[in-house]
Amino acid sequence: MYPSEYIHFLAHFHGDRDYFECHELLEDYWKKTDSRNKNSIWVGFILLSVSLYHHRRNNFSGAQRTLAKAIQIFELQPDSITKLGVNPELLIHLLHEQVLLLQNGETYRSISIPILDTSLTELAKKTCEQKGFIWGNQSDMTNKFIIDRHKLRDRTSIIKERMQSLKTRKGSE
Repeated sequence: MYPSEYIHFLAHFHGDRDYFECHELLEDYWKKTDSRNKNSIWVGFILLSVSLYHHRRNNFSGAQRTLAKAIQIFELQPDSITKLGVNPELLIHLLHEQVLLLQNGETYRSISIPILDTSLTELAKKTCEQKGFIWGNQSDMTNKFIIDRHKLRDRTSIIKERMQSLKTRKGSE
């Protein structure tokens, strides 16, 4: 009923709080299914993950910008949120509270997506446990791999893809 990428997203979001991985999982899924739609519900969840990643790293302006975009997408698509087993009113309310925290410069704290569908919760919890995470754990603020993941990853494939795209663009000019 739900895409496996979404289940894994929820497991990371509520387990190890690896928001970079959350972003990667849903970005890959979005690119395969709805890549031309910048207002896709998947983009909303991607932006939420990016916002929390920035907030945890004390990048308040980046977190606020990306969260505002996520809220905009979510507010336009409450039915899509519901179809993903999430309470849209509670989610949007929670995210508006996050904006206030960011505006006040308050330190990051983990949040939970308000899931309505108990079978989705059970499936995501089971996936979380299979990965060795504890559902509902707070972020491990000492885990540099998760906190600074963008600095530690291998960017070889990204650089290669960008170079190919640049060559393609120059060839068509």
